[in-house]
Amino acid sequence: MKVLGISGSMRKDGNTAQLVRYILAKVQATGIETEFVSFTGRTIKPCTGCEQCKETKWCVVEGDDWADLARKMLEAEVVVLGSPTYYYDVNGQMKNFIDRTYSLFHDRKLAGRSAVAVTVCADRGCERSLETIEGFLNTHHFSYLGHVCGKAYAPGEIMTDVRAVKKADGVAQKIVNLLQPRD
Repeated sequence: MKVLGISGSMRKDGNTAQLVRYILAKVQATGIETEFVSFTGRTIKPCTGCEQCKETKWCVVEGDDWADLARKMLEAEVVVLGSPTYYYDVNGQMKNFIDRTYSLFHDRKLAGRSAVAVTVCADRGCERSLETIEGFLNTHHFSYLGHVCGKAYAPGEIMTDVRAVKKADGVAQKIVNLLQPRD
């Protein structure tokens, strides 16, 4: 798989999921393979700080959906990572997911991939959510293709945020430019 879109929202068709899917649809329309996954219906337990991952090179916390999502990310060339904004930051599930990738950091397993950060807020806080995602991407040595910060509250409202949609078009084009074979 070339492009993996991850929605950290617990709402199946929430604004974050819609914005991530929109970017993927633009990319897929050019013939590039994409996959969308959502945290909806999944459990991501928190990091316990046990440090065992330094030895195992993989998170030892079991009984949740983190490993499946991490494997998908390891298979992707580009990751579109989206989170809703809760109290001026990423939601708890996204933070759990990010914290658990510490296990992949020791051998720089995510390095070399490219990424786009997506955040959605009702009014304010997107910037801090974006900083959290960017911190994750920088730490893991992703090549940064850009970000989209959208404002929306009601379901589906994100697609009326003209600035966010335009920005989504731009990052989708960057992904296409990166992955499309040149003649």
